[in-house]
Amino acid sequence: MFKKIIVIALVILAAGWLFWLNLNPPADSQGRAQAFFVNKGQTIKQIANNLRTANLIRSPFYFQYVIWRGGLKIQAGEYLISPAFNTRAIVKILSGGETVSRDKTITLIEGWDIKDMAAYLEKNQIAAAGEYLKLAGALLSDWQFSFAKPDFLSDAPAKANLEGYLFPDTYRIVAGATAEQIIDKMLYNFNKKLTPEMRRDMAAQQKTIYQIIIMASLLEKEVRTADDMKIVSGIFWDRIKYGMPLQSDASLSFILDDKIGGHTLEQTKIDSPYNTYKYRGLPPGPIANPGLNAIKAAIYPVETDYAYFLSDPATGKTIFSRSLKEHNANKNKYLK
Repeated sequence: MFKKIIVIALVILAAGWLFWLNLNPPADSQGRAQAFFVNKGQTIKQIANNLRTANLIRSPFYFQYVIWRGGLKIQAGEYLISPAFNTRAIVKILSGGETVSRDKTITLIEGWDIKDMAAYLEKNQIAAAGEYLKLAGALLSDWQFSFAKPDFLSDAPAKANLEGYLFPDTYRIVAGATAEQIIDKMLYNFNKKLTPEMRRDMAAQQKTIYQIIIMASLLEKEVRTADDMKIVSGIFWDRIKYGMPLQSDASLSFILDDKIGGHTLEQTKIDSPYNTYKYRGLPPGPIANPGLNAIKAAIYPVETDYAYFLSDPATGKTIFSRSLKEHNANKNKYLK
């Protein structure tokens, strides 16, 4: 009788051992490796169930048992896992933090508008252009983001969008980032670049952030260097002060969606609130996303006796003039 009990016990143990062994082999020995994401805050049970749903393991229970037995922890990240791996091998990968990096570095150029940025992101397979434009071009009164509206947007009109605030810079974008997450990162960067001192100086001049960004967007598109931007800023603010039109060709390019530096007399008569030849003061909104040099130039203009300027098409150099007569002579020299 005693021997019979021992035999039965051994049979049960063997069956149990075979059962556990059956849970460890690969879920699919012919399967191909695939990306598997572990998000922060996920429980071991959730991870186990996700692995089973992806057909990467046979048993969520056995996966949890191996983790518990080894006192292991799983790190968040993206992993490359094959269903040809057995469960213990997968546990080793996840607990060892053997993540794969699919992050991308992107560079958004000063002076790009939201359409330029959207095209770049789609070309580099970062985000769909349509989704980016939908979010970045939406009215601020119709805030569509899951994160709170930043304070620096408080002085922008309700009919404005994010043009001008999407700070051009080099960014590290994690794999799978959404258009919303990219925009959030750019707005956060804008907020960081706009220092408390800069904000105080704007307020002291009785200028809003929105006005400064509009001016900065014009400067970014008009001239190349930081020094030239400061001089042109002085010219433009003086024109506003004395009730003169800005006469910025960059604003016409925004209307016509072109990249040229000069326009015809007929084009300067286009009826658009962005036509700074026809309407005085700043245009109703930014025409591009300015960089830090342009923003600083808008806040800290340099006073000179220059009244006019143009860009030499051959070199890009800014040619300044003190009088209309001198300016016309420069136009004949450089633009014909």
